[in-house]
Amino acid sequence: MRSYSLKCDCHTHTLYSRHAYSTIAENVRAAKEQGLELLASTDHFSGMLFPDWRDLRNYQYFSGYQMWPRVWDGVTLLHGAEVDITGLDGSLFGEDVPVSCTTVGQPFPRPWNLFSHTTRNCDFLIASVHGVQFASGCTKEQATQMYCSAMMRPRVLLIGHPGRSGVEFNIDEVVKFARDHHRLIELNEHSGDRFYGQDGVCRQIAEACMRYGTQVAVDTDAHICTNIGRFSRVEKMLGEIDFPEELIATRDRKAFEQALKSAQLSAE
Repeated sequence: MRSYSLKCDCHTHTLYSRHAYSTIAENVRAAKEQGLELLASTDHFSGMLFPDWRDLRNYQYFSGYQMWPRVWDGVTLLHGAEVDITGLDGSLFGEDVPVSCTTVGQPFPRPWNLFSHTTRNCDFLIASVHGVQFASGCTKEQATQMYCSAMMRPRVLLIGHPGRSGVEFNIDEVVKFARDHHRLIELNEHSGDRFYGQDGVCRQIAEACMRYGTQVAVDTDAHICTNIGRFSRVEKMLGEIDFPEELIATRDRKAFEQALKSAQLSAE
């Protein structure tokens, strides 16, 4: 069975995400101990975090990213966010929330929305479905278009854990769209074993990526530092289907940085 050496973890969470348990320093230390070359911190940007989720002051964490070193203890550190998909049109959390004042009450010289202001310092975004109420009763075709549209929103590089989103979509169409637009499909270690079994959706997604030559991001979605850089469930499945290593954008720092460059992410 083929084995893999994966040197990036591009979907991780810190204490900011509220249901996660480690600091950024603890995550970086764990990444170094696991021999990772690159770590991306991608906390939730979502209505699940705060009762008053429209208040810009709740999201100052993202605004301060420029204080983080780009190389920390030998690990390249990227700034990101995992943003909720909130509409069948692919819309993202905060796009429809206008913000007119800074966190200290000064008026902005230009109009902003919560999404654009909060994510402006992010290197890339992960677009994920969490709450599925907005998609209740949707058709498979609508869900497929939702994912394709979300991929083209500002700064979105990859679709997060589509195998366990609870929304049925046309896997082949989404995978081909991602390939054609240089986006990544995530294979998420945090997804349960049943999603990676012989008939699991995650396995079906991986097999489709093989067929169409679509790059994937193998990530932990770690919510505690002890899970950083540990991909055993995904690696086992990839070995079983003999997944080509050259399609894994997270195999090393150079490959991920090239995938990020190829995506030509727009800011607006």
